[in-house]
Amino acid sequence: MAAIPGGMKIDNFAAMGPAQGSHFPIDQRSKISRMRSASILPLLAVVVLWLVHLFNVVYDLELYRYGILPRTLHGLIGILTAPFIHGDVEHLFNNTLPVLFLGWGLMYFYPRIAGKVVLGAWVVANFLVWTSARQNLHIGASGVIYGMAGFLFTSGVLRRQRTLMALSLLIVFLYGSMVWGILPILPRISWEGHLWGMVTGIAMAYLFRQVPPAVSDPKPIHFDEEEEDEMDGDDRTGTVIDTDPGDEEQIDRPPPLRPGAPGPWHSTDTWRNGGPYER
Repeated sequence: MAAIPGGMKIDNFAAMGPAQGSHFPIDQRSKISRMRSASILPLLAVVVLWLVHLFNVVYDLELYRYGILPRTLHGLIGILTAPFIHGDVEHLFNNTLPVLFLGWGLMYFYPRIAGKVVLGAWVVANFLVWTSARQNLHIGASGVIYGMAGFLFTSGVLRRQRTLMALSLLIVFLYGSMVWGILPILPRISWEGHLWGMVTGIAMAYLFRQVPPAVSDPKPIHFDEEEEDEMDGDDRTGTVIDTDPGDEEQIDRPPPLRPGAPGPWHSTDTWRNGGPYER
């Protein structure tokens, strides 16, 4: 988001059956279908942003007038219109890739609440900008971008799932420098929009932390019952190893050692029969 100074449906491959000539299993094709479906709305959003900017340039509409002008009646309209308005091609291009990637991540991993997250980062964050920002016109979609980034990162940390935490790390790797955008460093940058977008995204991640994501970690590996029986002492040769340390009469004891003779070797890592290690 920039500030202008001066006051101014998912395909169901499982139901259709395997496609002829396809080399992918049903689960894999379903995953690919979900990935494609998750990209539709972000692509449409980007198309709308570019069309609005094109019309603004060609017809000289001066749409910046419909940005957020804090604490003014006319500026209230900017709460809804500001994300569609950009100052120049560079400003719009810088917001295009984040809208595509973060929007896709939101739709793929959290489709049940994706609309609520975008709406919160749009309306709530922009209203907070209207109430507290500088008396400049605030335009651009970066407030929504900061909201999506804050939500995806915080959700991965709160849910403690490997897949979602990997997504959080990827966001830090790609957009870690966004943290500088919430600081009042450059006068033409609406750091207020970035800040409130990030705060709103983090708050919604905590608010919707109980909503299950569409992707979960693989199930843990369990030993088969036969393998557990083998580890309990049955070596399947007719000999049963006694595992009761209290029955001393059935335990073969080695002969006593002569004084000074070397003793038997013992490992410092003793393992008791009774199942696999727990990590």
